[in-house]
Amino acid sequence: MPGDIVYFDLETRKTANDVGGWGNKHRMGISVAVTFSTRQDEYTIYTQDEAPALIKQLKSASLVVGFNHIGFDYEVLKGHDVMFDPADLPHSLDLLIDLEKALGHRVKLDAVAAATLGMGKTADGLDALKWWQQAEQAREQKNFARQQEEMARIAEYCCFDVKVTKSVHEYGARNGHVKYHDRNGREQSVKVDWQL
Repeated sequence: MPGDIVYFDLETRKTANDVGGWGNKHRMGISVAVTFSTRQDEYTIYTQDEAPALIKQLKSASLVVGFNHIGFDYEVLKGHDVMFDPADLPHSLDLLIDLEKALGHRVKLDAVAAATLGMGKTADGLDALKWWQQAEQAREQKNFARQQEEMARIAEYCCFDVKVTKSVHEYGARNGHVKYHDRNGREQSVKVDWQL
């Protein structure tokens, strides 16, 4: 049976400022996390309460692919399972880390997706934080329909980010390179050695 590649992203409830800096990512909370499993050929949406099930899926994957998930998402997850250790997930491909090694600087997922695929992100993490705050406000006001609407917006955005990450990884694996827009907006190409 072929391995299971799991693409992964999550959105937080709080900013770095809210929790006293980037050293406290484990305190940011999870509004929504999303995976796509190649074996199951489906997306799964997780809430913060479902973090143990998410971690279980990540541990069972033959490869976890994300964009800045090793330095960010895994650190956020540490706050939801005292037994979670990113070292238990040795089969991780962080596209950001890989591209940073090749380029010598960080690059945004949007810059890679727009150049490589002709499609950018639909929003950004600050929008997702705003939607979380609006969902919480609606919950407090017992406006559960609006709360669900806001949560659905976060889930849709997070699913799209996972789809973009998956598409960039697949393109790079098949073509041996991905494109990106540099700081001056010019399209550039960078070699990658990614596997499917």
